[in-house]
Amino acid sequence: MTLILSVFQAVLIAGFAPAVSWFIKKMKAVSQNRVGPRFFQVYFDLIKLFRKGMVISGTASWVFHAAPYVFFGGTIAAALMLPVIWKGALCGFMGDAILFVYLLALGRFFLVLAALDTGTAFGGMGSSREMFLSSLAEPALLLSFFSIGFHTKTLSLTGMMSVLAADSPHRVIFFVSLAFGAVLILAIAESGRIPVDNPATHLELTMVHEAMVLEYSGRYLALLEWGHQIKQLLFLTLLANLFFPWGIPDTFNAVPIVLSLLLYAGKIAVAAWVIGWIEIHFAKLRLFRVPDFLAVAFVLALLSFLGQLMVGRGA
Repeated sequence: MTLILSVFQAVLIAGFAPAVSWFIKKMKAVSQNRVGPRFFQVYFDLIKLFRKGMVISGTASWVFHAAPYVFFGGTIAAALMLPVIWKGALCGFMGDAILFVYLLALGRFFLVLAALDTGTAFGGMGSSREMFLSSLAEPALLLSFFSIGFHTKTLSLTGMMSVLAADSPHRVIFFVSLAFGAVLILAIAESGRIPVDNPATHLELTMVHEAMVLEYSGRYLALLEWGHQIKQLLFLTLLANLFFPWGIPDTFNAVPIVLSLLLYAGKIAVAAWVIGWIEIHFAKLRLFRVPDFLAVAFVLALLSFLGQLMVGRGA
């Protein structure tokens, strides 16, 4: 039963991820007095890409072919470490928070290599921008995990959620609010949303993620788009379950699991609404202002960690 429920959590994230992207797109469309896409349109788009043929550059090596599978596989492996509707994960272990960060970094690394592999100007531009931003985002995410881990005495994502769920809400808010702000900023950056990136444009001055996938088509592009949607949902799940862990059961009873599923959907809807609201009300930052935005996340994570040191472990 443990195995089935753990696998179901990863399947849930993979299946629910396109719906979250649809929700944000629908929010933006409504704010602009447009109808927007239908609910199933995001799924139809993925199916259409899987069925289409591929046009591949003659200079592409094995890296270009491997990158979509590594990127998609890395997000799925990260999903197997994250508790969603039950306090358990198939691949969870002591220190999995660090591996979670570097599984996502592995997919980014291969995608950057693949963008450089074809030798296009856009690929090189997008790769340099992606590595520049990731060098600021990854330390902030690790420092946020270290801050929470210092308070909970564990670097296991499951352990963090269990300890915080057993604590009172006001203590959790006091200890992890700064880390929450850091992860929220990182969720925007890692999802490629405004004000860091604009997923709805192919303009040279604004592209980061889109510049790296311009050479992909067909099945490869479907894997990259789906993996990017899963990555976005992983960060929203961190916001929902790591910082608001109450209501997640540690038993296998049907009723608590169903209630936890409904609660998870509600928390993700609120988190997606916040991301959409930010995207609607803010303009995209200039490229050289983005480091300042990510620096805020790093400072918040650092202050959270220093606050734990001053207050004391497990205070």
